[in-house]
Amino acid sequence: MIDPVVLLAFVPAALALNFTPGPDMMLCLAQGMHAGRQAAWAASAGVSAGAFVHVTIAGLGLGAVVGAFPWAFEMIRWVGVAYLLYLAVQAFRSSTVKARGAGMSPLRAFRAGFFTNLSNFKVIWFVLAFIPQFVVPEAGPVFAQFLAFGAMIALGGFVVNGMVGAYAGTLGAKLVKSSKILGYVTGSIYAALAARLAVME
Repeated sequence: MIDPVVLLAFVPAALALNFTPGPDMMLCLAQGMHAGRQAAWAASAGVSAGAFVHVTIAGLGLGAVVGAFPWAFEMIRWVGVAYLLYLAVQAFRSSTVKARGAGMSPLRAFRAGFFTNLSNFKVIWFVLAFIPQFVVPEAGPVFAQFLAFGAMIALGGFVVNGMVGAYAGTLGAKLVKSSKILGYVTGSIYAALAARLAVME
């Protein structure tokens, strides 16, 4: 059972990151523009499925490592701090995000979303930097907590990316036009998460 206070901290942070334009969102946006809503939702489902694979792999590895070497959680924490700061710098430097990809059938769009996310190994590093901030080893199995938080991220991403693709002519276009502002917002979120991770006990 996840502490409600932890959920209150996790959900807004996860949703804020779900709203950040990136390759996955741009794929869904492109499918919505070129092939319609079904392809957009299919691509979003594929992205979420790929993300959950990353979460499962990361959770299995983290659970095994922490179980054998409790001090490893501290090492992972500082690696996470460094990676989140790196992401913050990259976000601050970004100014535009382009939507790419021709229209596809729903099945092909799902596969494209799945393999686009699965082939991005940076997702695992992000998962290892973000989720451990909310995992409490003393509260239960690390893997189960990882899966729970990962499922929330995947669900949030499915809804947000799907909506962007489904309303590609309005919401999607506005997100693309405001990508520079969102870059600064995203950078600030990453920097704040890095600071939180650095000072957490």
